[in-house]
Amino acid sequence: MTHDLQTALRGISGILVTPYDDKGEIAPAKLAPILDRVVAAGVHLPVVNGNTGEFYALTTDEACTMVREVAALLDNRTPLLAGVGRGIRDACRLAKESAEAGAAALMIHQPPDPFVSPRGTEEYIKAVREASGGLPVMLYLRNDAMGAAGIARLCEIEGVQGVKWATPNPMMLARCIDICPDHIVWVGGLAEVWAPPLYAVGARGFTSGLINVWPERSMAIHAALEASDYALANRLISEMRVFEDIRAEELNGTNVTGVKAALIAQGHDCGPTRPPSAWPLTEKQQTALDAFMKANGLAKGEAA
Repeated sequence: MTHDLQTALRGISGILVTPYDDKGEIAPAKLAPILDRVVAAGVHLPVVNGNTGEFYALTTDEACTMVREVAALLDNRTPLLAGVGRGIRDACRLAKESAEAGAAALMIHQPPDPFVSPRGTEEYIKAVREASGGLPVMLYLRNDAMGAAGIARLCEIEGVQGVKWATPNPMMLARCIDICPDHIVWVGGLAEVWAPPLYAVGARGFTSGLINVWPERSMAIHAALEASDYALANRLISEMRVFEDIRAEELNGTNVTGVKAALIAQGHDCGPTRPPSAWPLTEKQQTALDAFMKANGLAKGEAA
């Protein structure tokens, strides 16, 4: 099946969790029912090895296994976006294996190295894409310190088709949209809560961890934003905001914790998170999550 990647990038990039078994080893088969619901809901672009997938807690071998197994489970029902990153050799290896697994595009995590130069980042992106055999690229920007001109140079690299904008700086985003190549798709990278203000300055589509738990709500928010119905989008977001608030606690250290705790409530035990992520939720956090799940009919045995 041929997929329209540009259209998919403008949709929801759904960041899948990484499940573990009772020994703490990755257990990708546990994703099958979660992925089936994600696809049935219409989520445009599932993402493996993203931050909700605990990318930095995985070994490179584990990340390679995850992209192979998720691609097999997805079975070409939608395009697959594969996260790659870390040291250049690990990133290149993962890019190559992602391409061989059938990923439609790469999401290149912004290098967390303490000594990152803008021009070194350009060489990093070029090398990673070359290792994949030329797959299209979405850049994942969590830090806009290199400025609009530096970001523009990254967007001019051959094969870069999109940017996941994960910095709460709409005005810088607007500036980048203005000076960067017209073909770049700017994706809201701070999930549903930040999607309206980023849409307002030109982003299209957004990333989501909620899709693991409630993909139908993410799709409804996307539809409202695409229709420029900000009132509806904000109402839909307000009704799920407690979930995102839980995930944002402890310096975002409960980001994946909240998702995995919600999945347990739905009967999908994907294991705990790995340190340094927090596990489990505190009693207060768990009480708030339980109330959210019950209020929205999301827990196992309750009508959605």
